Amino acid sequence: MSATRAPAHVSVLPAETLALLDPREGQTWVDCTVGGGGHTRMLAERVGPTGRVIGLDQDPTMLEMARARLEGSPVELVHANFDQLGEVLAARGIKQIDGVFADLGFSSDQLGEKSRGLSFREDGPLDMRLDPTAGATAADMVNTMSEAGLADTFWEFGEERHSRRVAKRIVERRGHQPFATTADLASVVRSCVPRSGSIDPATRVFQALRIAVNDELGVLDRLLALLPRVVKGGGAAGIISFHSLEDRRVKQTFREPTAWQQVTKKPVEAGDEETARNPRARSAKLRVARRIGA
Repeated sequence: MSATRAPAHVSVLPAETLALLDPREGQTWVDCTVGGGGHTRMLAERVGPTGRVIGLDQDPTMLEMARARLEGSPVELVHANFDQLGEVLAARGIKQIDGVFADLGFSSDQLGEKSRGLSFREDGPLDMRLDPTAGATAADMVNTMSEAGLADTFWEFGEERHSRRVAKRIVERRGHQPFATTADLASVVRSCVPRSGSIDPATRVFQALRIAVNDELGVLDRLLALLPRVVKGGGAAGIISFHSLEDRRVKQTFREPTAWQQVTKKPVEAGDEETARNPRARSAKLRVARRIGA
């Protein structure tokens, strides 16, 4: 992926996010998931030159793509995952911030890049790491994890009803030919998972592997646990999730009455006009809460 071209990704729920978070001039905000920089730029425009936005992303390529888009804005970009927010703030002498935002979805630029192996629609190496500089790949996991471990992963993170059957077939196949590409894995999954409507049979297994490779739910849990400490009283937190495993965690956290006042009792979802323009917005759910306290 070229870091010099403009990001292709379109931010979801932009107007709703800005209205509910309500960032003000001179405030300090963190965008935990810079991606293409769309939401980051909106926050920066609201806080203005007297404010500050710290933008985190675990993908260094996305940071470079967003840099040009954010040039001239009061934004500092940092290569870090969002469960490292506490360390990032401490390194800058910041104890608390006025607000935090995270879009847990994937950039169109990431999904469209074959070398990442995030999608079964394009054949590429079975990688799936969002930070290509660290950690084990999906191929490592598929080729070394026990059959029971694979089945548990597919069920827990993908809610795949045929998890045991898929795990058994994978272990049988890898014994004489290790998995190396997304097309290779997808074909094996499709051979043992019946199609249901228009959903590709490989969808849930690929979701589960991606979540496991990037420890997505663990990272989210650690961020949610950290937020009450770093968001000042009256400050806001907003999170856009894209599947029930994420949304359930956000909902439970924002329902904690000693820490948060819910701004959105139910998640905000994209309307027909936005989903027609940006189909990936269909599964987006935005929840916002305000920190209780002086």
